[in-house]
Amino acid sequence: MNNNFCVIMAGGVGSRFWPLSRTVRPKQFLDILGTGRTFLQQTYDRFAKIIPPENFLVVTSVNYLDLIKEQLPELKEEQILLEPLRRNTAPCLAYAANKIRSKTEDANLIVTPSDHLILKEDEFIHQLENGLDFVSEKEALLTLGIKPNRPETGYGYIQVKKPRKFKELDNLYKVKTFTEKPNEEMASIFVDSGEFYWNSGIFISSLQTMLEAFQQHLTEIALKFENGRKLLNTSNEVPFIKKTYSECPSISIDYGIMEKATNVYVLTADFGWSDLGTWGSLYENKEKDENGNLISGDNILTYDTENCIVNISNEKVAVIHGLDGYIVAESNDTLMICRREDELQIKKFVTDVRIKKGDSLV
Repeated sequence: MNNNFCVIMAGGVGSRFWPLSRTVRPKQFLDILGTGRTFLQQTYDRFAKIIPPENFLVVTSVNYLDLIKEQLPELKEEQILLEPLRRNTAPCLAYAANKIRSKTEDANLIVTPSDHLILKEDEFIHQLENGLDFVSEKEALLTLGIKPNRPETGYGYIQVKKPRKFKELDNLYKVKTFTEKPNEEMASIFVDSGEFYWNSGIFISSLQTMLEAFQQHLTEIALKFENGRKLLNTSNEVPFIKKTYSECPSISIDYGIMEKATNVYVLTADFGWSDLGTWGSLYENKEKDENGNLISGDNILTYDTENCIVNISNEKVAVIHGLDGYIVAESNDTLMICRREDELQIKKFVTDVRIKKGDSLV
């Protein structure tokens, strides 16, 4: 029996990819890379190499049930866990861990976002297998870390201690500190020190170790789910989850557990990772034309235009002249033009559009 499970977190709204990513169809449900598979489908494909279909759980918003069923027909409906409210990643994982416990006490789990880019999949799978081997023998919370190549402020950072020995591994470290999204000055210090790695947001542990971490560090959340264990997989599960989520704090796994626990380790590796959280990260990871433009759309003409991201639907003709370093992105009834260097403003744009023009445009 394969006792390895994969929990895919797919409830985000992806507002930094607006206007392509909308609340009704966020970026995890889009084929932004033009591969023929959405981010969610690529994530499933990747982990399906080592996880059987029946051992997947997807945790998502109650609004995305039909999208999940459409894009992952391999899953049964009971494998799709619906969140009534957005409460960050800790309640999400508590829900999934307790669902797995209702099937088996003896399990290892991989927890992953649904919208990351992995270019070197064979190396990635190799490191996952190493990680599963480690957590099956040690009471450890393990994450995958990536050596930073720039002072990125949008990622979390992991500071490591000396290497730890486990079988033949030479890339295993005890974690010293977690730092979530530092400012540019701190990020530069981290990168220059050589002691820090990017936090991939992918976690591996045994089920028991994860549940114990919740009991120790997020006791309130652990108790709420413990009190309703008998209601899972019954007709009372939905009202129980609604009530529980309404009472849970909004907190991430990183803040709630990883920054506090003393048994946290990291496997450092290079598997071509990006969280593709922004237009800028997409620009870095896709092929550009001879003018440094990233063009998506069949009917786009550019003149004297360099270093731009242009994303226009195939049904529309777009003529772009005289721009350098801009994002030009269109979706249905919305067009956004902004400087690439100012893309952190996109969240503000989305808020302003919602207030002034209504929810339907975001």
